[in-house]
Amino acid sequence: MAAQQSLAPADSLRSGGRLTVDLDALAANFSALAALAAPARCAAVVKANAYGLGMAPVAQRLAGAACDCFFVATLAEALELRATLPGADIYVFEGPWPGEEHILVTARLRPVINTLAQFEQWASLPAPAPCALHVDTGMSRLGLSSADVQQLAARGLGAVSIDYLLTHLACADEAQHELTPAQLARFDELRGLLPGVATSVGNTAGIALGQSTRGDLVRAGIGLYGGNPAGRVPNPFRTVATLEGRVLQVREVPAGTTVGYGAEFRVRDAAQLATLGLGYADGYPRSLGNRGYAMVAGHRVPVVGRVSMDSVVIDVTTLPKGAIQTGDLVQLLGADVNLDDIATLAGTISYEILTHLGPRLERRYLGAG
Repeated sequence: MAAQQSLAPADSLRSGGRLTVDLDALAANFSALAALAAPARCAAVVKANAYGLGMAPVAQRLAGAACDCFFVATLAEALELRATLPGADIYVFEGPWPGEEHILVTARLRPVINTLAQFEQWASLPAPAPCALHVDTGMSRLGLSSADVQQLAARGLGAVSIDYLLTHLACADEAQHELTPAQLARFDELRGLLPGVATSVGNTAGIALGQSTRGDLVRAGIGLYGGNPAGRVPNPFRTVATLEGRVLQVREVPAGTTVGYGAEFRVRDAAQLATLGLGYADGYPRSLGNRGYAMVAGHRVPVVGRVSMDSVVIDVTTLPKGAIQTGDLVQLLGADVNLDDIATLAGTISYEILTHLGPRLERRYLGAG
């Protein structure tokens, strides 16, 4: 009988791509935003698996940096976060679906009320429980309308315990956009109907605009993760996410060789190409084919050909001899490959780049304690 071959544990196997999350940089970004927002309280938005970087390690590090208030999108996210942070204030943007009230109350979660129906659900609880009230001032996405707020004000809030009156700015990343003052004026009008309730207005971009766009509670998002809320000025935040591809193969190709599906790229002269072991299945955008770039030994090199599901090809012809070898890690996103620059080249935004980073990537966390 043949001896049974042992299998290596999955977490010991080498991946073609690696995501490194600098938790100390994350904490520093939170501290910078909290200082800028003061005296407002600073909450962290950790929805979508903390923008793709891992909810548990991100939330734990933020809590270590004195963050005690968090926002997520869904009840499932909130329950995951509650298991990680038993004592934090956790708000759920979607509010309560019918029948979820008891789950929220039992887990000490706080819904963001977006509709009159949700308000009635929450008001029907046998004992008051805290929530936030979201009013729409120009996003036309979620939130109570002006007529809804007027109706609530006329009937009274009863025993419902409202922590914050919340709104969301549509164009805070454009400092001079005319919609922002219009939204603030609408918000002031509506909060006048509900006197005494604390307010929450600013996201990362809103925090940067000034006191009038912050409120009593700010909701820091993309800035925590190293994204620039206003791309026309230098980014004040530290790099948090570094994406690297492992070199699977280095090859010499003759002049005229085509690269990748569709033969959309052809080398003009003899070239040296390196194939990296990650692709659009790992969250590296397919749109970066023939547009993206990588950094190798301090040299910027182009992505050539289409991005495949599992691979990316870079042209390393200009590198010094021996500068790149099979097994090396090549930076595709990080301190030397700017997140917002890559997002622009991909025709998207930094939020999408981060939240699409896939589960196949090897993940490591720096500064986790």
